[in-house]
Amino acid sequence: MAKDIITRFLIWRLKHLSTKNFVLILSGVIGILTGLAAVILKVSVHGIQHWLIEGFQIEYANFFFILYPLVGIFLTYVVGKYIVNDYGGHGIPEILYNISKKKSVIPKVKMYSRVITSCLTVGLGGSVGLEAPIVVTGSAIGSNSGSLMHLNSKKRNILIGCGAAGGISAIFGSPIGGVIFAIEVILMEVNVGSFIPLLIASVLGSLTSMILIGNDPLFHFNLSGEFIAAHTPFYIFLGVITGLISVYFIKAVLKTEKMLDRLTNPWLKILYGGALLGLIIFFFPSIYGEGYSTLNSLIQGDPNVLLNRSPFFSEINNSYFILLYLLFIIFAKPIAAALTIGSGGSGGIFAPSLFVGGITGFLYAYANNFLGIYIPIPVAHFTLVAMCGVMSGVQHAPLSAIFLIAEVTGGYELFVPLMLVSAISLATTNYFDKNSLYKNQLIEQGKHIPETKDEEVLGLIDIRRIMEKDLLPIHPDALLKDLCGLVKLSNRNVFPVVDEKGTLNGIITLDDIRDIMFDKEKQEIVQIRQLMHSPPDTIQPSESMREVMDKFEKSGAWNLPVVDNGRYLGFISKSRIFNAYRTRLIRQQRE
Repeated sequence: MAKDIITRFLIWRLKHLSTKNFVLILSGVIGILTGLAAVILKVSVHGIQHWLIEGFQIEYANFFFILYPLVGIFLTYVVGKYIVNDYGGHGIPEILYNISKKKSVIPKVKMYSRVITSCLTVGLGGSVGLEAPIVVTGSAIGSNSGSLMHLNSKKRNILIGCGAAGGISAIFGSPIGGVIFAIEVILMEVNVGSFIPLLIASVLGSLTSMILIGNDPLFHFNLSGEFIAAHTPFYIFLGVITGLISVYFIKAVLKTEKMLDRLTNPWLKILYGGALLGLIIFFFPSIYGEGYSTLNSLIQGDPNVLLNRSPFFSEINNSYFILLYLLFIIFAKPIAAALTIGSGGSGGIFAPSLFVGGITGFLYAYANNFLGIYIPIPVAHFTLVAMCGVMSGVQHAPLSAIFLIAEVTGGYELFVPLMLVSAISLATTNYFDKNSLYKNQLIEQGKHIPETKDEEVLGLIDIRRIMEKDLLPIHPDALLKDLCGLVKLSNRNVFPVVDEKGTLNGIITLDDIRDIMFDKEKQEIVQIRQLMHSPPDTIQPSESMREVMDKFEKSGAWNLPVVDNGRYLGFISKSRIFNAYRTRLIRQQRE
């Protein structure tokens, strides 16, 4: 019945709506659905957190901070594995890989699974954010909407971007930030045809959130002063610091997750990871959950909130201790985020990067003002700008960071320092690591995603499909006269030397025998093994086209043999690759 309705609708759509206009309508629907998912996620998580910790006394440490995250990760794993059949892993890297390698097809379960599991993880204190889960949810809605409507991969790609834009817009109340995030992080290319659907989805995602839960800003901040040029040296130095913190953030997350991966038993991973996370939160309660309420207090200039419900509440008036405590939080938060995800929780590093940035900026300005270094600087400004710096460095998304912070806080007067710190932070991070955290996580999994359009098209070419098998092989014990006989039959100038086991021993080209091939005496006595030589390089059938092209470039060869564990399979030529590339490119342009 449902299939019949969809079929009739698709027939009607083909008669009355162009694909372009249909994508615009779908983008609006996706924006609304993603906005609804974001509202459900935010309300559920904040409701759980309020119910669990609202009654805690701020003067006393509470051992429930040790228990809650462990229970949350345990429930997340159980629900993910045994109920929704989607657990573990990072959200945004998976989306990038699905776009690159799986023709923008995302499993249907992700349209709702991450909302459920993230509620459990973050609601019970997991030190991660809701942004990645809602991006995954929105992207899955976009991908499956495109598949249901029989749209091709290019259109599904646009709809995935619409879901991501709508999700970020609904979570942060930041339509511009949502669009730029989708362009900068999710999509590889953008034109006018894809830009408009992103705008529609982002606006409707934000409107849906505003209508259902009101226009409640993430950061309650009223800009009280403008950017002062005299503070520029302080912002430059802050850019370098946030870049170094970004490098630490990336390394800490990767190493912590690698450490947890050594535990092959998932229950031990949950136990050890959850218990260690609980201990960190017990000593640093501000790390509990997303941490945005703490950032709001810091933006208002109140660092004492950091010690609420901690074992160190008695030090609330000790400024030196607060400085040290802030430093420990900076180093502990990335580890806590990695423990949350690596041990089986669900969430993303979007919020942790903002949190670490905010703490870094506050510590920088607070220490300068408290210690009387040079001139006083505005704590709120530096807190916000440092959030932009760390997000830019960790995610390699400077434009998203700039517009998101400016839009969420209304701090458009800070555009100059936001741009300056974001650029310096990214440059500093790139000096140590060229890849974002997302790409590093994929590399750790042995996955590669293309960085350019050329790489994307090359990635669609299958080695086995373009492999040439019309080259005539010859045995190493054969004589030169046998090779001369093959020359008459072949229209190729390369001959693989293959033994009875199918192993490639070497190759011979016409240039190798040109001087002796008509010598009757040598034809009878010279063996092929005396003439053959090793190829400039060999190709494995499992290699990517990027690796293949690198081998062609380094060797300078025009033809290279394909071998599988030494066994000869065929040859690949540059001309065949170029023809396949051109065919793929034309096909994509037509789509």
